[in-house]
Amino acid sequence: MVMTVPMAGQRSGAAPQSARQALPLGWAIVTSALAGVALDTAFPAIGWWPMAFASVTVALIVLPGRRTGGAFLVGLAYGGAFYVMHLVWAGRFLGTLPWLALAGLQALLFAAGTIPIALAYRWSERVLRNRSGQLVVVPLLVAGLWTLREIVIGTWPYGGFPWARLGMSQAASPFAEAASWVGITGLSFLIAAICAALAQWLRIDRAQRWHGAAIPVVLTGLLLTVPQFPTNPAGELTVGWVQGNGPAGYFEAAAPGAMLTAQTTATAPLVGQPMDVLVWPEGGIGNDPLNDAATGRALDELSRQVSAPLLVNAATQREGRTYNTSLLWPPVDDTIQLYDKANPVPFGEYVPDRWFYEQIAPDLIGLIGREYTPGTNSPYVNLNGVGVGLAICFDVIFDDVIWDGAREGAQLYLLQSNNGDFRGTDENLQQAAFARMRAIETGRSVLNVSTTGTSQAFAPDGTLLDELAADISGARITTIPRRTGLTPAVALGPWVTSLLAVASLLALLLLRLAATRRTCFVATNASANRTTTDQLTDSHSATRRPL
Repeated sequence: MVMTVPMAGQRSGAAPQSARQALPLGWAIVTSALAGVALDTAFPAIGWWPMAFASVTVALIVLPGRRTGGAFLVGLAYGGAFYVMHLVWAGRFLGTLPWLALAGLQALLFAAGTIPIALAYRWSERVLRNRSGQLVVVPLLVAGLWTLREIVIGTWPYGGFPWARLGMSQAASPFAEAASWVGITGLSFLIAAICAALAQWLRIDRAQRWHGAAIPVVLTGLLLTVPQFPTNPAGELTVGWVQGNGPAGYFEAAAPGAMLTAQTTATAPLVGQPMDVLVWPEGGIGNDPLNDAATGRALDELSRQVSAPLLVNAATQREGRTYNTSLLWPPVDDTIQLYDKANPVPFGEYVPDRWFYEQIAPDLIGLIGREYTPGTNSPYVNLNGVGVGLAICFDVIFDDVIWDGAREGAQLYLLQSNNGDFRGTDENLQQAAFARMRAIETGRSVLNVSTTGTSQAFAPDGTLLDELAADISGARITTIPRRTGLTPAVALGPWVTSLLAVASLLALLLLRLAATRRTCFVATNASANRTTTDQLTDSHSATRRPL
């Protein structure tokens, strides 16, 4: 008889986890691609927000047990399918190549960010061998790494592209109110945590005991029951706003002054009606009113006619630089307040590293003649004692622009957009959803005025107050609630983002160290056990005698 000694790490009651893959790699790639397509349906125009939960859960179920290369391919299939579908509108501007280049870059970054998640699954199976660790700790770590990937994609390269965060898919869902507490990034984390916990329960709890689903149930209940953080009523503002539906596209053939004419014509029904401010969209003026006297006089006259300041937008030239500028134009000879777009669109409003990309695609890059300089002034103006937060089109997806306005004292937001390059796509609907999420996140009304639509006004709780559909000309007078006070999302937003990023990286590093130590410990003890077993076997053989 051979005696055996239990190996270190084996203990009664433990629940060793299998690194077995849920699907072969080929099927996992196909499944991930389908899940990526499903995520796109959570966003407008379809807007089936529950699909975000189903999509992420499936994506995580097929990931454990993958090696680095397999994890990258699975992530690439998911990210590629999602971004190609989600950003199809990008091809409306410059064509197929820019659309696929943008989607491809985002997919590569997404795939690279899948590898740390796969490593977290692998290392946790060596270290966290009990059910509590697998059902509680692992989902939180996976959610943190998913959110970290969103943070990286949203900041790099060239300022990032935070267009497709999970939190932004929930504008029409009952979970949106949580954004007022934890921000869009925090909401992404909570969604990913629910999905990761559900995936773990389905993957490792083969008995499907209901108490194993406690984490996703508790988090879901928390999101459903926590109300929006309240802000303080501070009165109302009567806002006139105009969607001129003029020739606003970059390549649209337009006569000089055509946009100014379109906006002025659409404004005519509002003349004589009381208002506190008149808002025009991004690109509503073809010439620089700071340097073109005729345009300046036209704005002076319009301001006089409506007896209110104008919030307009134009490309302005100052000190040899070009800016995409919002201007609060007063009705009398007073100071003009300016906000320059903080986040011009890379390869749309400027070309980063133009010298490099011109060598790759000179004809395509040559089509982009404008070179806007990022603004550094505050996204805030004082409207006769009322603080107003600003953001210009692409700005709306960047947290710091929105948060800075509220911290400066904004009581509402007046956003200006130009969707003329994306007529017939769902880009404008996605942007409208972002505007609605910003209202909920900040607890402030948001008016989003577009050149070609859609244009909407949202109450502080995200309720639609007024709108104009796409591709029509129209004007409205809307009474908009004002609010004061900062939501936790605004007050603590940078800390939440930094904490999630740092904690996720630190936890992954500690998990790696623990997994390495455990592997060395088990290997050492296994070697010692083999030596002991051999010695015992030899000793037993030596004492045996022939019958």
